[in-house]
Amino acid sequence: MAAYMKTNMPFYGVTSPLRRPIARELKVQFPPGSPDGYRTNVLLLWALPHREEKYLAIDYALSFKKLITFEQIGLYHQLVTEGAWWDFVDVIASDLVGRVVLDDRARMRSILEEWIDDEDMWLRRTALLCQIRHKKATDEEVLFDFCLRRASEKEFFIRKAIGWALREYARVNPEAVRQFLRVHEAGLSGLSRREAAKHL
Repeated sequence: MAAYMKTNMPFYGVTSPLRRPIARELKVQFPPGSPDGYRTNVLLLWALPHREEKYLAIDYALSFKKLITFEQIGLYHQLVTEGAWWDFVDVIASDLVGRVVLDDRARMRSILEEWIDDEDMWLRRTALLCQIRHKKATDEEVLFDFCLRRASEKEFFIRKAIGWALREYARVNPEAVRQFLRVHEAGLSGLSRREAAKHL
């Protein structure tokens, strides 16, 4: 598992199906009680050394929908920057940050504007991917703007994220994505274009 994830972080070797009952039990045995309790419990799990424990921290964070709020953005920022790999970041981006964006778009706009230009590549990736579950609620202007702002990057994880974000939006607005790809073909990497057009 460590070889597949290209990490030196230790694994127990517990697969995802075997972690699910543990995650359910954590939710039952250790309810957060408050926003502060939520943050504390997530960070207690996150601080443990094995990768599965960090997966459980994210699972725990996802388990309490009413506590996934703008007030926890500092927590999610920490998880993204410390996790710094796709297996952590993509879930945080789509299911934690993404939920906050959907519920509190006005306040999140300034945060995302900072992240899309941040020196931390994983924050930039988060800004690109945070709308992939939004379907028709996607803010098209923000999506296209962010894709263009990062289009010249050579980083694989950014090029892939641009294509992925556009591909998901193409499921609900294929013509808008086709037009975007036609107009900006020269500025987008081949990887981004191929990913975006995969189902068009």
